[in-house]
Amino acid sequence: MPVRLFNTLARDVEEFRPKDPPLVRMYTCGPTVYDHAHIGNLRSFVFEDLLQRHLELRGYRVLRVMNLTDVDDKTIRGARQAGVTLGEFTARYKKTFFEDLDLLRIRRAEAYPEATDPAHVARMIAMIATLVERGHAYRADDGSVYFRIASFPAYGRLARLDLENLRPGARVRSDEYEKESVGDFALWKAWDADDGDVRWDSPWGPGRPGWHIECSAMATALLGDELDIHCGGVDNIFPHHEAEIAQTECCTGLTFARHWVHGEHLLVDGQKMSKSLGNFYTLRDLLAQGWTGREVRFALLRVNYGLPLNFTLAGLADARAALARLDAWAERIAERAALEPDQPGVIPQVAAEERFENALDANLNISGALGELFKTVTETNRALDLGQLSSGQARGYAEWFAKLQRVLAVEPEAAGIPPEAQALLDRRAAARDAKDWKASDALRAELAALGWDVKDSKEGQKLSRRAGA
Repeated sequence: MPVRLFNTLARDVEEFRPKDPPLVRMYTCGPTVYDHAHIGNLRSFVFEDLLQRHLELRGYRVLRVMNLTDVDDKTIRGARQAGVTLGEFTARYKKTFFEDLDLLRIRRAEAYPEATDPAHVARMIAMIATLVERGHAYRADDGSVYFRIASFPAYGRLARLDLENLRPGARVRSDEYEKESVGDFALWKAWDADDGDVRWDSPWGPGRPGWHIECSAMATALLGDELDIHCGGVDNIFPHHEAEIAQTECCTGLTFARHWVHGEHLLVDGQKMSKSLGNFYTLRDLLAQGWTGREVRFALLRVNYGLPLNFTLAGLADARAALARLDAWAERIAERAALEPDQPGVIPQVAAEERFENALDANLNISGALGELFKTVTETNRALDLGQLSSGQARGYAEWFAKLQRVLAVEPEAAGIPPEAQALLDRRAAARDAKDWKASDALRAELAALGWDVKDSKEGQKLSRRAGA
């Protein structure tokens, strides 16, 4: 069964067809590092991780890039209020972002380009120069350079904007704005006193790039001019992704992304998350209440990405109970398999595996996939109660569940294994699935440097502390 995904641009579920299979070029919008990521951000990152893991299960080799926005209106304002340099301010939140990824078992991307990297800034300036040369951009009287949306007739197609009824304004300099403010958007922002020492030289004078051009430059630099998948939250559709399409396609003359996949909003107790309402959570807030990264991952994972998720503490308790049920089943299956260790593993109902994977093929239907998993748990527990499950069958289910964990990543915490080692182990499993033995060996060496040995078996990777480490 082919993988099918909802394409925001087409407003329909379509068969996923990468340009150069099995390679998948995937760009996911990363955090703006002015604060700790909140659970709404984390939901997007978790669904993107699930998408990558399922594509890899289906035999694709995913090359994923996620940007770090470390220069924009918010980061500059935050650094100024904190009385530190921009680099000092954003470094703290870059660090905690990666800690969050490890705690939520989110597989690391191939690259995390930073907007302030001199090479990327140079590429942004070059793209803006191309747009000016072709008449798609102009330097305004305020010294900034703006994209001329009238030069790109397809502008608004992703967000389904009716430009005439919205009555576009002349220019919008802010990085983020509402649909009602649609207008020519800033590619290069002329320096002003509020920017402090944040500035780069350009053909249009000192200044800094706008948020939108940052992603276009970094995505095309690392993945090429045509992406297979561009992901993000629905709040990124406008203005950010709309602007990315316009400026990139005017530079390249090619379709920027074949599939646009967006995660829906997260609500908390049925309301929009807000610090003023007291329902604003970061991962650190939830860990402080006694929840684990594994439980938060499952709570964020189990509702289809295309549907709003109502996040509640009761929902976290449900996630904890569901994981406890899976743990108890896995332990019971392992005990039955161990009674006759020489029996080869066999799943009597291969349809269970097919139904799970087919559900994920159908627009990443995780609710359906989990339904199939728990149905299998119920059926095999009943068979165990009646003494009708052989050791070989139990071993088959154990091996199947281990395979599922490469997608779900909700196995129990391995005693004493730190998140950074577990993250490397997950990446190595993906490399082995892709038969990338060079990457597998390199990751083994990284684990060894952290003091861990890894052995491969039919049941998967086994990690142990190195002698003397």
